[in-house]
Amino acid sequence: MVGEHNPDVDAWFERYDNPQKPLVMAVRDAILAVDDRVTECVKWQAPTFVFQGNIASFFPKARNHVSLMFHAGAALDDGSGFLEGDGATARSAKFVSEADLAAKLPALQAVVRAWIASKGG
Repeated sequence: MVGEHNPDVDAWFERYDNPQKPLVMAVRDAILAVDDRVTECVKWQAPTFVFQGNIASFFPKARNHVSLMFHAGAALDDGSGFLEGDGATARSAKFVSEADLAAKLPALQAVVRAWIASKGG
């Protein structure tokens, strides 16, 4: 079951012109399906997922893949090695196709659950 879509984010998607739009929308639904307490809004001119703070935001200008930045990804339990990057705070996730999303779905949802758990949820 997919969580509730925010009308502001729906309006953002109506204006979003990118060949990756269907995949971005599939990632959106995958994240919202994790827990109905995860919500979405538009911040930094991009859809952002929230639960007691910012979980992740799309990088909407990527055209060859879907890029999702986990704002505090370095602090999350990511035993699968799903998240990319070695910065002090943020980590990213990339998806190149529906099949890639399907393969990475358990890891994506585990990272979102790790965020929720880190907030006492």
